[in-house]
Amino acid sequence: MKRRDFLPLLAAPLLPHIAQGAPDHPFEWPQWRGPDRSGVSLETGLLPSWPASGPKALWIISGLGEGYGSLAIRGDRIYVQGVQGGSSSVFCLNRRDGKTVWATALAARVAQDRGSGPRGTPTLDGEQMYVLAENGELACLRVQDGTKIWRRNILQDFNGRNPHWLLSESPLIDGDRVIVTPGGKDACIVALDKTTGKNVWASQELSDGAAYSSCVIADVGGVRTIMALTERAGVGVRAGDGKLMWRYERVANRTANIATPVFHDNKVFYTSAYGTGGALLGLTAQNGMVKADEVYFTRDMQNHHGGVVLHNGYLYGYSNAILTCMEFTTGRVAWKERSVGKGSLTIADGHLFLLSENNVAGLAEATPGSYNEKGRFSIPDQGWPSWAHPVVCGGELYLRNQAWLACYGVKA
Repeated sequence: MKRRDFLPLLAAPLLPHIAQGAPDHPFEWPQWRGPDRSGVSLETGLLPSWPASGPKALWIISGLGEGYGSLAIRGDRIYVQGVQGGSSSVFCLNRRDGKTVWATALAARVAQDRGSGPRGTPTLDGEQMYVLAENGELACLRVQDGTKIWRRNILQDFNGRNPHWLLSESPLIDGDRVIVTPGGKDACIVALDKTTGKNVWASQELSDGAAYSSCVIADVGGVRTIMALTERAGVGVRAGDGKLMWRYERVANRTANIATPVFHDNKVFYTSAYGTGGALLGLTAQNGMVKADEVYFTRDMQNHHGGVVLHNGYLYGYSNAILTCMEFTTGRVAWKERSVGKGSLTIADGHLFLLSENNVAGLAEATPGSYNEKGRFSIPDQGWPSWAHPVVCGGELYLRNQAWLACYGVKA
């Protein structure tokens, strides 16, 4: 595949439940890949199968402009990035009908030969939200009305370079800090004060360029650790000061690294496509540092843009165009299936909610026994691949494709 034949998707920590008014929905999806960035919902009681026409559409809108980002959801509001009037913007929508409550312009829309507009997902944190536009403009907004509290351009401020298919990161909140990846010299990853936007630290020993992936964070043996997939490597830095603790190059390709790392049980899994693969690293803490050792490397999970999810000890994700179920701790493949076609996925109530880049949504059991599909249906083609990841929240399935967004009822 030639370099210009691809545009990555997107491609934000556990947040307290903070109600807006009296929400009808107890479940939240406050950031990229859900409450803990794992792509897994804790909901139950969902439809075990779909009719031939798919689940019932509760509402459909078509006013989001361009973009590949997914959704953040809290209470009776939805937050999503798109384009309005030539500006890369963030929209607040009414969850009951999809109508716009407010919209705030962030920066001028950036054109790209494989789809223009923003790629990120807003990150909700209390009464604030954090959004990153495709040109590097990072803003803290008031959730209630979209008013800007502070803003700065991370590419300009940290001498970063916008990757070919544009920044696709969703900001990460860690306590009183916001974590982003400008990819500058001695500033690949930076921490900013989330209240003011001022510098806290920059990863002085790490000068990798930004990829298209978003960071995750976890405690490893008492060491707060940020894990990221950069332009050149899978890395880990200490959350307290940005100290580089490991840099593992084998899992990165030189074209586009996109998938969010998967952390579990003091292990982290990285994966990328373009003939590369996936790797599990075992993490051990000692003297305030974390050491990473390769557990295995595999060519059986070459995930391009759709991410991988972990459920009951097994990873699920597309290895290039083939949906693959693989044992997390060993890399042993349980099954492979073409399914609905290469795409993205999330897990809820023991099922894979799938969306192919060719506009087909699917439902399949999340089990290592075999692939068992429980329904599929098509969504309208918008002229570009369907790269926005699906969201399942409050008994509803949300599918976004450029300007088009639909909400389906999937409660049993």
